[in-house]
Amino acid sequence: MKKEDYKLWFFAGAETTNIKFNVFTSSFIKMMEMIAGEDFRYIKDIFYTMPMMNVIWALNNAQKPLGDPSKNKIIRNAFSQVVNNGLTDNSNLILISSSSGSVVAAQAACYLAEANRTNRFLNHSFHLVLGSSMISKQSQLYDRLMKYREEGIIGTVIHDEIQDEGDNTTGMGGTSRCEAYHNAFGILFPFLSGRYNRPSFLNRHPGSGHIHRRRSMTVDKSVDFINTIMIKYALAGEGYKEKAKKVIHDIQNEGVI
Repeated sequence: MKKEDYKLWFFAGAETTNIKFNVFTSSFIKMMEMIAGEDFRYIKDIFYTMPMMNVIWALNNAQKPLGDPSKNKIIRNAFSQVVNNGLTDNSNLILISSSSGSVVAAQAACYLAEANRTNRFLNHSFHLVLGSSMISKQSQLYDRLMKYREEGIIGTVIHDEIQDEGDNTTGMGGTSRCEAYHNAFGILFPFLSGRYNRPSFLNRHPGSGHIHRRRSMTVDKSVDFINTIMIKYALAGEGYKEKAKKVIHDIQNEGVI
């Protein structure tokens, strides 16, 4: 029997560069490479040197699909990597993302969905995972993704099941840039906003800091992502589901990372 062709791409968050990762991103990449080998890759060349610039880009673009994504360097680079690295019309494509990377993934997914209306790249739907995401479910961007899902261009969209409970960055992109920055100010300075509870997003303390920052410093977040994507939803099939179970078992019992 011919082996199914899977292509899994990861869009990491704001603290990432091509060679620098936080604990979550590093462990997630290592675990996914152990599970899927060369079928898994992470998107490169879409990051600013300063993490804050990556956050600002995401805040500016979390509300609605880009008018012409081919003119946006970040989306153009991401799209090119996905479609030009072994993708065939029979590939099972899965776009996985976290934090600010979810905005890049969502915009790239819209670009690919439009480009693939005539099955130019794939002859079936692809899947999208929006983890720890600042994309609001009330936004035009999310509505467009749901439209593509209804049309069968996008298959499964995982959103609610892969957010951290109590993380007030979830959906902070809002429905307008004004709302996005208002939310960002409140999360950074909760003692001034009167709307958000402490701790501030600036607090990186591993025990008492903001949950979004604390979770980025753990391997547990990687385990939770893989449990949801590869085991619960089995987006990459039964073969990789069983490999994911083994990798998680080995990590939890033998500390291989």
